[in-house]
Amino acid sequence: MAPRTSVASVRLRGLLPGRRSRALPSPAPRGGLVAEAVGLRVALGGRTVLDGVGIGVRAGEVLALVGPNGAGKSTLLAALAADLAPNAGEVRIGGRPAGDWTAGELALRRAVLPQAAALSFPFPVAEVVRMGRAPWAGTAREDEDEAAVAGAMAATEVGAFAGRPFSALSGGERARVALARVLAQRAGLLLLDEPTAALDLRHQELVLRVCRERAAAGDAVVVVLHDLGLAAAHADRVAVLHGGRIETAGPPSEVFDAEVLSRVYRQPVEVLPHPRTGVPLVVPVRPEPVGPPMPTRRHESDDSPSLTGP
Repeated sequence: MAPRTSVASVRLRGLLPGRRSRALPSPAPRGGLVAEAVGLRVALGGRTVLDGVGIGVRAGEVLALVGPNGAGKSTLLAALAADLAPNAGEVRIGGRPAGDWTAGELALRRAVLPQAAALSFPFPVAEVVRMGRAPWAGTAREDEDEAAVAGAMAATEVGAFAGRPFSALSGGERARVALARVLAQRAGLLLLDEPTAALDLRHQELVLRVCRERAAAGDAVVVVLHDLGLAAAHADRVAVLHGGRIETAGPPSEVFDAEVLSRVYRQPVEVLPHPRTGVPLVVPVRPEPVGPPMPTRRHESDDSPSLTGP
């Protein structure tokens, strides 16, 4: 049966030569503009969520979108992905208006990780990751499927449960599998919405290292983050959103200013250089504790010696 299936597949490809010969995206030169938003205005539910936002995304960099809840970070990411049409302004991907690309053409050029990943059927983990290769079916690059899937699973450390149903995974495991699917897609633009939200410390660092590796390989990476420490340590540029606008954008060392962040987040903060790396550390200003610490009370049945005296 296997040889017959293989022959049938070859014959089908022969009937559809145009699919394998269609133009595929070329890598953007390092520093080249991969996507940009110009004058974006987005209104949702009668509320203006983005108002006159403009930003560019370049090959070889990690761009972090930060800001308080409701600032418009996820909306901007969805607009850059062409998943959300703006009320005004324009998004360009690969030098063309996003609306000029078909859904299939967009899938070859950008990969999107939403905040939550849900599947109705208990697909095995390996098959979920393989779904990322769907845009390349019928093209010359479908021959990369196995290597792309294996590499993505290794990078996100999900190979150990490749055969488990996606629905049986923990929230953090699902998040890593969803990221593996995005990496397997091998698009030149990665758009990741809060990829570290459900992860422990080790895997937060792993995800951001993967982002850095993809940027080093020439991809453009846009990532929505709440952890300012992760953004400072791993992003080349940071855009701080506030009230539907970009308050400031640039390298973390320039953008992370105590006065600006305190105003945007409505929480006093200090910005200190890391003692070893110099990377900005954002620390909330907390009130001094009032009075001496309360002594630990001993349980009546505890006969152990007191450390605080009688």
